[in-house]
Amino acid sequence: MNPIVETTTGKVRGAMVDGVAAFRGVPYGAPTGGTNRFMPPRPPSPWADVRDALDYAGQAPQSRVGFPQRDELADFSGTADSSPETEDCMTLNVWTPSVDGAAKRPVMVWLHGGAFSFGSANSLRLQGMRLCTRGDVVLVTVNQRLNIFGHLDLSEIGGADYAQSGNAGTLDMIAALHWVRDNIAAFGGDPGCVTIFGESGGGGKVSTLLAMPSARGLFHRGIVQSGASVRLRTRERAAKLTDAVLLELGLSRASLAELHTLPMVRLLAAIEPAQQAIGPSQWPLFDRYPFGPVVDGTLLPRQPFDPDAPAVSADIPLIVGDTTHEASLFLAHDDKVWHGTLTEAELRARVGAMAGAQADRVVETYRRLMPDATPAQRLIATLTDGQFRIRSLVMSERKAKQGAAPVWMYSFALKTPLFDGRLGAPHAIDVPFTFDTLEFTNATDRSAGAHALASTMSGAWANFARTGVPGHASLPAWPAYTPHDRATMVLVVDCHVARDPGRETRALWQEIAGVP
Repeated sequence: MNPIVETTTGKVRGAMVDGVAAFRGVPYGAPTGGTNRFMPPRPPSPWADVRDALDYAGQAPQSRVGFPQRDELADFSGTADSSPETEDCMTLNVWTPSVDGAAKRPVMVWLHGGAFSFGSANSLRLQGMRLCTRGDVVLVTVNQRLNIFGHLDLSEIGGADYAQSGNAGTLDMIAALHWVRDNIAAFGGDPGCVTIFGESGGGGKVSTLLAMPSARGLFHRGIVQSGASVRLRTRERAAKLTDAVLLELGLSRASLAELHTLPMVRLLAAIEPAQQAIGPSQWPLFDRYPFGPVVDGTLLPRQPFDPDAPAVSADIPLIVGDTTHEASLFLAHDDKVWHGTLTEAELRARVGAMAGAQADRVVETYRRLMPDATPAQRLIATLTDGQFRIRSLVMSERKAKQGAAPVWMYSFALKTPLFDGRLGAPHAIDVPFTFDTLEFTNATDRSAGAHALASTMSGAWANFARTGVPGHASLPAWPAYTPHDRATMVLVVDCHVARDPGRETRALWQEIAGVP
């Protein structure tokens, strides 16, 4: 018995998966190739017959520039997507306990990670059977334009027609939320109770939406997992990147029409040399996405959390957090880190690239605080704090100081025993715990303790979506985060609250970043 739901553009047929109704590859926008490339999203064409939504329809063109992967960790996190890369990528997937139009369940909209450059909403770890059943929620996972297709800013040279090209992918998120508003009730969801959540680049997407006036009213809570974005691209930096792309492609400013006909692979190949040509941002601890949203003064009128929390989302409660060894996954491709043979001199050089004149102080601080750790382990800790934790702390502190709505902070600390434990609790390991889909990844030993934490975390996230408070029967009381005590829920087998964990390194990185 395949469930059928009528949307604003036509009826879709889903499938029952473990007792949950799943609708895959539902279009919320028209194809984005050809004349639609770099343009704001357009609605999909209506259809007359019932449309099958039984399989994933495709993923956006992918770019993994700057993200090398170790062979042993292939699909460690369960992110594989075998669907084709296509510019017809404006699709979403809906998971619901039942298609009861009167149910009014909380809605959770997942924005996938991948640094605005790669990733997909179609991976096995994002299936919603457990989350929907445990939390009695409706889950939506969203595909959108990425990298050069979603964020090539042609506004300075293309005039009004290209005014929003640098934020095309950002507009896709708004279009998806409009679809949720207009259609989710038919799937059993409540459009007046929508939580947006995402990890890594998905957390960056949540951060971006928190600063967008056009997103106001489309969601009511937010969860940022290992992806707090304090700053995004300026128009000046976006323009330099565009010039570098045109130079790499051998195009002039007068030949923008050719960009619409170039094969996808040509555009993707221009990404790496263009990024290398413009070099790093002047805010390396905060501005992390060369091809990402641009603060254009209109759609995105200000930086997400700099110099303070945005007023437009002041009443939105948040959960913000990280894993305790974020950087281990990004350093795993390096044999010297993987095998623990990194020297003190090599550690100093790598920290210097990030901490500049403060490098000696940083190295000495971590050596003193981690006396039994190897240089490789200290490098992981240093980069975790300097590239991830500092951003989460700044976002949480500024949200807390705003005072209009609470923010809760967490630290995911359950280490994976795989690979002799050398990864600790790496970046993205919390995603299958969020969805309770451990069996679809190779990230843990799938022990009873790991499954218990997955039950706790997915349940707490669903409770937050329902009530605005992340409580759960297996958690102790979780105080909201304040600059006074900095309460942080430590997610391990025995979850507990820590007060200002890592106080000394927190203060160190705040000083380096120039954050009071």
